[in-house]
Amino acid sequence: MLDISFIRTNPELVKTGMLNKGEKDASAVDAVIAKDEEWRALVTELDQLRAESNAKAKQIGQLMGQGKKEEAQALIRETGDSKDKIKELEDTISKVSEERDNLLYSIPNVPDASVPVGKTDEENVIHKTWGEPAGQEWRLPHWDIASEKKWIDFERGSKVTGAGFPFYVDKMARLQRALINWFLNEAVEYGYTELQAPYFVNEDSARGTGQIPDKEDMMYTIPRDGFFTIPTAEVPVTNFHRDEIFAQDDLPVYYTAYTPCWRREAGSYGKEVRGLNRLHQFDKVELVKIVHPDESNQELETLREYAESLLEKLKLPYRTLLMCTGDMGFTQTKKYDLEVWSPGQQRWLEVSSCSNFGSYQARRMQLRFRNDKGKTEILHTLNGSGLALPRIVASILETYQTEAGDIRVPNVLQSFMGTEII
Repeated sequence: MLDISFIRTNPELVKTGMLNKGEKDASAVDAVIAKDEEWRALVTELDQLRAESNAKAKQIGQLMGQGKKEEAQALIRETGDSKDKIKELEDTISKVSEERDNLLYSIPNVPDASVPVGKTDEENVIHKTWGEPAGQEWRLPHWDIASEKKWIDFERGSKVTGAGFPFYVDKMARLQRALINWFLNEAVEYGYTELQAPYFVNEDSARGTGQIPDKEDMMYTIPRDGFFTIPTAEVPVTNFHRDEIFAQDDLPVYYTAYTPCWRREAGSYGKEVRGLNRLHQFDKVELVKIVHPDESNQELETLREYAESLLEKLKLPYRTLLMCTGDMGFTQTKKYDLEVWSPGQQRWLEVSSCSNFGSYQARRMQLRFRNDKGKTEILHTLNGSGLALPRIVASILETYQTEAGDIRVPNVLQSFMGTEII
């Protein structure tokens, strides 16, 4: 969430950011400022009452020492009334604080000044292109290849669980495993520390990274235990250090983790989601950075460049989009999307989002560091996919297929697969 002092100082900037992100109105800004003023007035009143109560307690001691019991008893009665008032104020302050926090949770992050203002994906800016997108010619879409080879079984997945939960069979399961191992090895070699993270998180973790109260409908829940299945490893990994304080010399911190991910993707239908284009369960290797506030802008660029390098090593044509304000997420201050070319479908498929959240997530999680003056500051967090597998697999099947119907294995995966052709 945003710092309340930042909102008080920059209310119009925050309102503009909300509207540019597609919020219907920005009244929450005025409401949270008013609620904060109410909270501060109550805190001032409480501090004053406590000071008066402490002064009277000291005075009672002095009167009792002087043998003035009647005067002391009168003050004791007054002090009792003050204690009741203090307890009442403490309860009110707690309630107002919760109301203020709920308003803060409803205000999205402010877009960085370098983010283009726009309402839809048509106003995203192409930041980079790499490779030459192939024509369709004889190339089949990946779902036809997978069906012909019996490599992906959507029907049995639907029988066992439901639509969007496929089985990967034989060589396709091996290709998935090869990609996961290669992505993790590349990340570790680059300097990321590998984690094996929980697949379920509690409400505090979901709130910490901003899935609550923005994306509840996207997550599967386990009501009996109060857990959520993770929509991405970003959630458990970024929460790994929740409520902790780093030494400045320990920064930056890079983590990588492979996990399955679950997303409900409600309202998704048609050709756009056919085959592997959109699933309810999929595999992904995630990259998370925890960095000094002064470094997060540059860390976003190196995160993007690293994710791009994976696509270049796989020799898959791609483009990088700088997302406009209206096509960004609730929590991001700046975001790039990487889209790989699908020659069998003749369209671009998103395979990675690289995002800078500034202090937005870290403030929710109280993720801090101690600066060189010994004071604590809120850190900045970033994450990106390195990479999401389904659409990478789709692009490989369509890009590397031969006219004979075989699939050439990308060079970087051949040692993991033990073959050049599948």
